[in-house]
Amino acid sequence: MSAIDEEPQPSGTLTLQTQSMPRDTNPQGDVFAGWLMSQMDLGGAILAQSIARGRVTTVAVGSMVFLRPVPVGSTVSCYAEAIEVGRSSIKTMVEVWLTRVDTGEQVKVTEGEFVFVAIDDRGRTRPLP
Repeated sequence: MSAIDEEPQPSGTLTLQTQSMPRDTNPQGDVFAGWLMSQMDLGGAILAQSIARGRVTTVAVGSMVFLRPVPVGSTVSCYAEAIEVGRSSIKTMVEVWLTRVDTGEQVKVTEGEFVFVAIDDRGRTRPLP
């Protein structure tokens, strides 16, 4: 067995990194799924904007999988990868990994598909460059 099988690594490009704060958590000290989804949407949009070379908007979110809770104080890193590019749309896979404060260990906590569409200044769909 190779080291890659023993130690999984994030897929895609690091697009967003933040820290979970107490205001983002439930009474048990774990972040709300909605907060995590908003970070994923931002991370996916950053990648989509670079591909679209301009404005994009989220049109669909699918196949979310939450693997473990995110404790307060964790460094949350979003990695995004374009998995399909159409005429005006970009489908991304966004993975979230956290770095544990106490050990420095990096673990995957969730992943999901986010679809973005390129739009013009009036909010109308436009073709990708």
